[in-house]
Amino acid sequence: MNDIRSRLESCFNIVFPETPAADLPKASPETVEAWDSVATVTLFAVVDEEFNVSLLDENVEELVSFQAILDHLHSKLDRAAA
Repeated sequence: MNDIRSRLESCFNIVFPETPAADLPKASPETVEAWDSVATVTLFAVVDEEFNVSLLDENVEELVSFQAILDHLHSKLDRAAA
């Protein structure tokens, strides 16, 4: 499962390269200055490609932090593996 976390960290690093790795677990629009609506769409596209999922098909209003996206991916990918 740490693989999901490290892969998501890589996605965040692509979209928010100025954000230190130590700050990623707390990343949200409130803590990352560059996180705006365009960054959200870009992040979702990068995550979609990395994990072969579609976050845009989900309730995007709930996916507003690193942790929320990580939890969602764990749930979605665990269901797919079952």
